[in-house]
Amino acid sequence: MPEFNDAAKAAYSVQDYSARSKIEGLEIVELRRFNDDGGAMTELGRLDGGKLQGLPGFEVRQVNYSVMEPLAIKAFHMHKRQTDVWYVPPTDKILLCVGDVRKGSPTEGVVQRLVLGDTRSMLVRIPPGVAHGAKNLRPATPSVIVYFVDVQFSTDEHCDEGRLPWDHFGASVWDVERG
Repeated sequence: MPEFNDAAKAAYSVQDYSARSKIEGLEIVELRRFNDDGGAMTELGRLDGGKLQGLPGFEVRQVNYSVMEPLAIKAFHMHKRQTDVWYVPPTDKILLCVGDVRKGSPTEGVVQRLVLGDTRSMLVRIPPGVAHGAKNLRPATPSVIVYFVDVQFSTDEHCDEGRLPWDHFGASVWDVERG
């Protein structure tokens, strides 16, 4: 077994491959992508009277399409009533950061980072009280987020669009992990 020099010994570490803490109520649903020589298709969901199959209790009230400019960060959004279900096309690449700010939740204070898109097709359910934000990881191209919500957007007294500062969980949460 080789011996490392002093500088390498001092800097040496082992990457942590253990399971990370997961936020209670945050769900990931893997979707099937169908490919052939003419292209590809992903079924985002089937609706039964507004209810999205595969996500019990979630009733779609509005569907939104958002475009993020290269390397842009939009954060943090939070809702008291609204559940979001996000989809990022596999051709795009978004870093989703979520933090549980629900007082008394078993996962209060847990922060998760998920890469959406990047050849994968999945839905992510974000429950009320979980702050969420996104960073477009593509340096030269916009990325898209399609999201379903169970509360229609409103600017009146029923508005459920709360905000926290982009660095509420620390600015480094947006850094690309190296190593």
